[in-house]
Amino acid sequence: MTNEKLGPNFTSNIPDASTDDYVKIEVKDTGHGIPPELIERLFEPFFTTKGPGEGTGMGLAVVHGIVKSMKGEIIVESVLGKGSAFSVYLPVVQDMAKTDEPKENALTKGRGHILFVDDEPSMVDIGELILTQLGYHVTIRTSGIEALEAFKSNPDKFDLVLTDMTMPRMTGEKLAKEILSIRKEIPIIICTGFSSAMTEEKALEIGVKGLLMKPFIFSELADVIHNVLKKELSNVHCCQCKSEGSICTRT
Repeated sequence: MTNEKLGPNFTSNIPDASTDDYVKIEVKDTGHGIPPELIERLFEPFFTTKGPGEGTGMGLAVVHGIVKSMKGEIIVESVLGKGSAFSVYLPVVQDMAKTDEPKENALTKGRGHILFVDDEPSMVDIGELILTQLGYHVTIRTSGIEALEAFKSNPDKFDLVLTDMTMPRMTGEKLAKEILSIRKEIPIIICTGFSSAMTEEKALEIGVKGLLMKPFIFSELADVIHNVLKKELSNVHCCQCKSEGSICTRT
């Protein structure tokens, strides 16, 4: 990790850049390298070179979203046969005194027990960490079937279910229907990148209270969970929710 002062050619690519002082975090490998035509697509949600069931392609997209939300940048360099280097640039805080002031964009915290389901281990690890920091108690499962078993064993244990949509053996939609057949009032949020597979209308029809489109930043996730638990989501109006009763994916 190093400190670097970067010029306007770099900061011009970052919206609302407020400094040219950055911390650089670099991760290198000595693998096969990445073909140039694939580098341009690395951060696309659901883009992956792995086979079915081997990965969703959301890991780098989520990391990219987090870095961008912090007004940072990721630079990828790769040479076939020699390896790759990922350089993450994050802006240096200029005035430390400002860190003690209330932040308008501080993550919304809450309380309760969340059943978090995602078949991608990296997403489960990151999600559990973030949700715990937000104040929630979290039970994690990496498959819909395992999550359903955990819910059946103690339906009143959980205050909210947060599940991925696209999972092998049991989708988020199927899991939601099974859980709601056991406890119809339990709030459920589905995370999806395929709007055609799960729409607002379909989610409302089966009883889902929140629909969050991937990739998302964690402030959005924190707000949606908070609003669902307060039973406010069904009355929210925004640019994406034109009619009362629609599901809001942005607060």
